[in-house]
Amino acid sequence: MAMSEFENRRAEKLLADYVAKRRPAAHIRPKLDLGWRRAGQSVELFEIRPVWRGAPGQKMESPVVKATWVKRRSHWRVFWRRADLKWHRYEPLPETATLEAVLEEVEADPFGCFWG
Repeated sequence: MAMSEFENRRAEKLLADYVAKRRPAAHIRPKLDLGWRRAGQSVELFEIRPVWRGAPGQKMESPVVKATWVKRRSHWRVFWRRADLKWHRYEPLPETATLEAVLEEVEADPFGCFWG
């Protein structure tokens, strides 16, 4: 079952606020920026950088974290992207009731899984 309109707006506001707080200074953003997206039941945070050997202005996204809403259990499942470029459950916090808890864990990053 899909997220309700209330849940969608709440998630979008939380992510927009988090990204606004965490983004680098304006003069750095052409080289490194932060973004987010919602895709179905999931939300993702990602870094945006220029492609190293690409055409001028070409950008690439490096995923940081993905959280998927499970409506029937009313919780978020948390994933991180490993070196194999696949999403894996984040075992220190595999699920949580709130998106705030996901963002707090990402910010703390006690195991260096998200920001390195």
